[in-house]
Formats: sequence, C-alpha cells, structure tokens
Amino acid sequence: MDDMLLQVEPLIPALRRYARALTRNRTSADDLVQDCLERAVSRWYQRRDGDVRAWLFTILHNLAVNQFRQAATRGKHVPIDEALEDNFGEPAAQEQKLVYQDVLNKLAKIPEDQRAVLLLVAVEDLSYAEAAKVLGIPVGTVMSRLSRARERLQLEIEGGANVVALRSVK
Repeated sequence: MDDMLLQVEPLIPALRRYARALTRNRTSADDLVQDCLERAVSRWYQRRDGDVRAWLFTILHNLAVNQFRQAATRGKHVPIDEALEDNFGEPAAQEQKLVYQDVLNKLAKIPEDQRAVLLLVAVEDLSYAEAAKVLGIPVGTVMSRLSRARERLQLEIEGGANVVALRSVK
C-alpha cells in the first residue's frame, strides 16, 4: 500500500490539470480524478510493471471519453440547487482570466483526438511513446496529430485574435 501511495500521490496534480483541461469544469475534473484513483486502487494488482504515470493517464483518458459519450447521449443535467455559480457564468475580473479563457476556447476548437495529444505532450510533458500508450495509438500517429494540433492552434491564435477597438472620446 505504501508503494502505491509513493507512486500515485505525486501524480495527482498532473492528473487534475489534464482532467480540468479535458472537462473545462473544476468539479467534473475533480470527480474524474477521484474515479480514476478509485479505479487505480481497486485494480492495482492488474497493472503491468512499468510506468505508473502512463497507466493512470490511460485510465483517466478512458474514463473521460466514456463520460463524454454518455453526456452526448443524455445531455447535461445539473439540478439548480446543486449548481455552482461558476456554472451560470460570471464576467471576467482580470485580463489574465480573459486570456486564459480565450486560450481554452481556441483549444476547444481543435478536434478531440488532436487536443488530447497536445495536452499530454505539451502540458503534461509525456514523451511521444507515453502519450501513444495512454491513447492506445502508434507513436507516428501521436507525432502527426501533435503537428496538426500545433498548426491548428497557431492558426486559431493568429487568425482569431480578439481585439477590441477602443474609441477615443474628446
């Protein structure tokens, strides 16, 4: 049990970051990470010798894909009594939050398969081989999806600049 804790606990912040980037909702991301950790603990005996990090990211990614599929068929349902204020939206108070949201919106326009590769390699610093293992695809596919994701994100950033024209009042 101690061995498992020593291997899993340092990875929780990275799992939360990846889950938050996938779900774009703090509460859903935390639930997703908890489900991932529960599954990892209950199936610890099934893991193969090797990188625990890739194994956990694989579990998290597969759980997220399953949730996205279920949400697509069911639709999103949030009881009003349990909804957080964040779910209703609020105006941004700082420029940094606006930039952050703009980047997330541009990232959301990238196809899911390319976005997953980009997040795993660029944000979570997984190697191409580790990302391929997490997603269950060949390394060459990871490299091509990453290249396309970077190109699309660059086009989104350059082409869709949100510039607000200010008028001067005399």
